[in-house]
Amino acid sequence: MTFEIWIAFVAASTALVLIPGPTVLLVVSYALGQGWRAALPMAVGVALGDFTAMSLSVLGIGALLMASATLFTVVKWVGAAYLVYLGIKLFRAGGTLSAEPKTDASSALRMGAHAWLVTSLNPKGILFFVAFFPQFIDQHLAFWPQVLILQATFLAIAFANALAYAFFASRARGLVRNPRVIGAINKASGSMLIGAGVASVAIRSGN
Repeated sequence: MTFEIWIAFVAASTALVLIPGPTVLLVVSYALGQGWRAALPMAVGVALGDFTAMSLSVLGIGALLMASATLFTVVKWVGAAYLVYLGIKLFRAGGTLSAEPKTDASSALRMGAHAWLVTSLNPKGILFFVAFFPQFIDQHLAFWPQVLILQATFLAIAFANALAYAFFASRARGLVRNPRVIGAINKASGSMLIGAGVASVAIRSGN
């Protein structure tokens, strides 16, 4: 795996985790209700949930690679196209994030389990891993070392993002509910997704 491919993956992953969705909504909700103490268990739960969805997806990707190198390449191009499409759609979207504070005194274990469940069953994350992982994998190189690098990178980004959202929500409750702020996040994330999709195609075309 080249450094350029890894950077493209970092950009796409960062854009994905920044997008306000079910996982972000849950993290913000707990942070609004219980403050900074909810951050660590929520971040751990998010990371474990992403690892669960990622592992299931990777097994399918590995089977696809073994079945047909041509089909694997087709999936890579389709993934790049979808990445650009998703970025354009996100860039044009508005910004809303409705989160009701969690006032119940949930334990750290319960909060972490809730985050794991929501994240592992999030279709957005599962779709990302299935559609986008292949375009960052070189079928001519060993499969599992590349997967381990991508997994470790994504999990680190997801963990840091959950912590950041929790801190942001606990310290700036008004901004979290501000459509302009969420809209700006969507535009930034959309631009990153478009850039990552275009970059992955450009890198492959140059090889």
